[in-house]
Amino acid sequence: MKPRTLSRTIFKAIKTFPAIVVTGPRQSGKTTLFKLLFSKTHTFVSLEDPDVRMRAKEDPLAFLAQYKPPVIIDEIQYAPELLSYIKTKIDSHRKPGQWLFTGSQNFTLMQGVSQSLAGRAAVLTLLPFSFSERIGIGAQSLDVEGFLRGLTINRQCANKVSIAEVILKGCYPEPASKKAVDRQLWCGSYIATYLERDVRNLAHVGDLSQFERFLRLCALRTGQILNLSDLARDIGISVPTARRWLSILEASSQIFLVHPYYGNIGKRLIKSPKIYFNDTALASYLMGIHDRDLLLNSPNFGHIFETLVVTDVLKRFLHNGMMPAIYFLRTRDGLEVDLVVEWGQKLHLFELKAMMTILPRHAAPLLRAAASMKNPVGHTALVSLTAENFSVGKGVYNYSWKNFLGV
Repeated sequence: MKPRTLSRTIFKAIKTFPAIVVTGPRQSGKTTLFKLLFSKTHTFVSLEDPDVRMRAKEDPLAFLAQYKPPVIIDEIQYAPELLSYIKTKIDSHRKPGQWLFTGSQNFTLMQGVSQSLAGRAAVLTLLPFSFSERIGIGAQSLDVEGFLRGLTINRQCANKVSIAEVILKGCYPEPASKKAVDRQLWCGSYIATYLERDVRNLAHVGDLSQFERFLRLCALRTGQILNLSDLARDIGISVPTARRWLSILEASSQIFLVHPYYGNIGKRLIKSPKIYFNDTALASYLMGIHDRDLLLNSPNFGHIFETLVVTDVLKRFLHNGMMPAIYFLRTRDGLEVDLVVEWGQKLHLFELKAMMTILPRHAAPLLRAAASMKNPVGHTALVSLTAENFSVGKGVYNYSWKNFLGV
């Protein structure tokens, strides 16, 4: 088990909150993390077991009498009715850290949490490994403030992992950690299980094969502006259906949307969000990309690289218990910045380039954007495939992707 950054946040939360809810996609490591941290202090019970789930739903009081706190209840969304009974128990004995829950489906889970455990539960998100966690330094990974404050030309990551390996193996703990795991077999099995379990449970989707095609088309659009009308037309469904299916992917943490930064820069802005897959292994698998050469020569390589970097910054927020403050900027007259991070009353601008040759002209969009911003601008930087960090001129720096992410 590689150290997870979220452990620090959980240890902070458990000092004051009676309950902690950790959400995230299947196989992101939620159960393993709770077992690792609390196996000696908390009883563990999983609602994925049909017999256990039936007892919890049919006789909640008897179930809670059997599994007394401190307790870890895995996959709580299978029996959300337990939460109202747990609320009563918390209110009668408000002791920190007694109730720990995991859940993989945000729609069902968060509805129950907001109704029953508001103010009583810390709600945290665990996504697949960040790059720092992937290379084994998750416990030392910097929070957002430390990450931005320490972003200097001297930042170095010594790990020798290649960009192709990180993208193709992805960041889910099992394929990322175990060389023996067959990546194609794992991804195919994950998607089949996801369709049969999460999709069927979250919504009534009549044709799972059509939903799978929708999933593949979303993967092909990762790192790009989302045009819902085009997506619906390409799959042969209505726009409302496409919107509902997109919500299913969001609720089950398969994708996330990044919205544009408005900021009154006085230009006509693109207002649609960008869509990102949460894992590059699944995205590339769904695109039919299965080896290094195919990846590096793919017209989608730049979008996949952008997905890797943006999702890693997202994890830096979420795994430290923070609401993400990340955006992109694109105007109709061609001004574009891939990643805008709002922090410390400043905007930090990053352009992501899937190339090894970085020239001063690549800094031009960042300089134009910085000059257009009303808010104070912090970092203006490129993140690329170069091996080293260096100045591009006029206060703009280029960072190797490993040096940028591996802290």
